[in-house]
Amino acid sequence: MKLIIQIPCLNEAETLELALNDLPKHIDGIDVIEYLIINDGSTDNTVEVAKNWGVHHIVNFTQNKGLAKGFMAGIDACLRAGADIIVNTDADNQYCGADVEKLVQPILDQKAEMVIGERPIEETEHFSPLKKKLQRLGSFVVRKASKTNVPDAPSGFRAYSREAAMRLNVINNYTYTLETIVQAGRTQVPITSVPIRTNPELRKSRLFSSMGSYVKRSMITIIRAYMMYRPLTFFTVVGAVPFLIGTGIGIRFLLFFVKGNGMGHVQSLIFASTLMLLGFMTFIVGLQADVIAGNRKLLEDIQYRIRKMDYDKKMGKKDEEE
Repeated sequence: MKLIIQIPCLNEAETLELALNDLPKHIDGIDVIEYLIINDGSTDNTVEVAKNWGVHHIVNFTQNKGLAKGFMAGIDACLRAGADIIVNTDADNQYCGADVEKLVQPILDQKAEMVIGERPIEETEHFSPLKKKLQRLGSFVVRKASKTNVPDAPSGFRAYSREAAMRLNVINNYTYTLETIVQAGRTQVPITSVPIRTNPELRKSRLFSSMGSYVKRSMITIIRAYMMYRPLTFFTVVGAVPFLIGTGIGIRFLLFFVKGNGMGHVQSLIFASTLMLLGFMTFIVGLQADVIAGNRKLLEDIQYRIRKMDYDKKMGKKDEEE
């Protein structure tokens, strides 16, 4: 059983060694532990720190491509290196390295294929009251969209089985945390959470420039993911709003018409017809999107099978060389 711990890095020379030193060197049930960093266009000596420490694998980007692309590049490299379990953590030592064992245990016990580390948000001192409320709200929305019970959706401290990792798809360029949970919930990947500890803050988060920007991008990510996996439900709800309003206005016109005052409210009839047509067309868009979503599922299954063949082939060649 091989575990690879991956760490996305962007100018992390000051904190990377501390984070690496905190990671476990042995876990019961794991035969081999290796470490991988994703150098997302760092301009400092992050790579040199990693090499000097003894990191086994390094994925290099010549320019910054963002957290989502870096995460997926790391997943690809881990799978090609033969990882049975992949753990993702941060280079700023936000998460307690010893808790990696907690993350992988549900996978080892075959109780889950994706495990999210639940941070003690209420006890985290460097989280402002507003950030704590937004974290709770965001996790609530993700739980509803994904039909899971993940209490800390934005947490980047998580573990994936090889099977779950091969099914991952991240479309947005912002972050992988929310989209992958919605995807896992809607594709019925077994997912669970475990309580973890956090370390004191060493630097401010670089993921977002302001709280407003974080909320905006997160909501767009959640809505987009929901649209991809439940398009008919989404567009039916959206289309029902103008359709019901138009129906109400239409009924109002009919009441005036029955009373003989219909000629004075022709504008209401036109407005009602427009709203009802808009609602109906939105529903039609939902039907088309649902057909596209069906094709997406087929493509994802094909992608999974191609990935499996590719990674297994790489592993076979590696075993022959050894």
